[in-house]
Amino acid sequence: MSVDSSAAGSPRRSAAGKAGTTGSKTGTKRTTSRTTSRTTTKKSTDPELVQLLTPEGKRVKNAEYDAYVAGITPDDLRGLYRDMVLTRRFDAEATALQRQGELGLWASLLGQEAAQIGSGRATREDDYVFPTYREHGVAWCRGVDPTNLLGMFRGVNHGGWDPNSNNFHLYTIVIGSQTLHATGYAMGIAKDGADSAVIAYFGDGASSQGDVAESFTFSAVYNAPVVFFCQNNQWAISEPTEKQTRVPLYQRAQGYGFPGVRVDGNDVLACLAVTKWALERARSGEGPTLVEAYTYRMGAHTTSDDPSRYRGDEERLAWEAKDPILRLRRYLEASNHADEGFFAELEAESEALGRRVREVVRAMPDPDNFAVFENVYADGHALVDEERAQFAAYQASFADVEGA
Repeated sequence: MSVDSSAAGSPRRSAAGKAGTTGSKTGTKRTTSRTTSRTTTKKSTDPELVQLLTPEGKRVKNAEYDAYVAGITPDDLRGLYRDMVLTRRFDAEATALQRQGELGLWASLLGQEAAQIGSGRATREDDYVFPTYREHGVAWCRGVDPTNLLGMFRGVNHGGWDPNSNNFHLYTIVIGSQTLHATGYAMGIAKDGADSAVIAYFGDGASSQGDVAESFTFSAVYNAPVVFFCQNNQWAISEPTEKQTRVPLYQRAQGYGFPGVRVDGNDVLACLAVTKWALERARSGEGPTLVEAYTYRMGAHTTSDDPSRYRGDEERLAWEAKDPILRLRRYLEASNHADEGFFAELEAESEALGRRVREVVRAMPDPDNFAVFENVYADGHALVDEERAQFAAYQASFADVEGA
């Protein structure tokens, strides 16, 4: 298995530096047919986006954002590449496990590795992250063991990690609600006088939710130190972005009184640079920022989805040519920052991660049937005690049948 097409190993905190440049966005022009693929010709009305690496792996300059990656080293670049490769391998393994019946569901990040790794590596340890249910790459950057992400999808827990250990909140299934959680948390740390920041992840579909609009209002009015990071993968399940907005998503920030920026979501350096800028702005008391990472969901929305019913292969193939991992590999090779030994070693690490993920998932113990009654109330509750007793009697009835 090539590390370019599948990826994931043990988390590492790398201090990848700063970057930026504005390149022209390759726009997407959609047809009226839901099942007809969209073309990739640029329209004159398409907004430009921050880009530091072209799809061909060429470095481009940007006067505004270059300072945020000025100190990045070849080791940092290899670290970013490793992060993306191993995250993709983990994701591919989880998808395979769901197909084998080991997981009930899985939400793939395929194609969104640069947006997640770039933004995730821009955070400081004291920043707090509020994810959706697809931020596997960000979890990796925050030091969460990837196997801990799988318990919820296997149905054995509600999240396998302590959020306060990594400042990485549990996955949020309710669409858009985490933006309000992030805003409230950011308002709280601002009142505490902390100089840390908060980042909230959501998708283009969630941008249509009222919770997101409310979080924009509160964060702007109270000048909350929060970055709203929207991964616009262009498909909210089966609905394309133009069915949700008449303007580019990042421009919505203007109506709330804070800045928005669109970044090439398949360019890990640009995502790193723009997120560093936005987080530093939040920490310095300048309030919220909306970052729209313009990327593409190369897989299905979840493993229960069939994207062939609403989009064509031509669109996916066009975006595969902009693959974030291949883009950085081309740059590493052209710059002589990585040799075949590095890629071979990473391939072996990727395979080892895949084996570990399979072994850990299949060894996960079943949850305690009575755990659902714990921690409902801090001091207990008579109704919960009654329900626990009823459930115990129900469970015991099966034992009686088996013994008969």
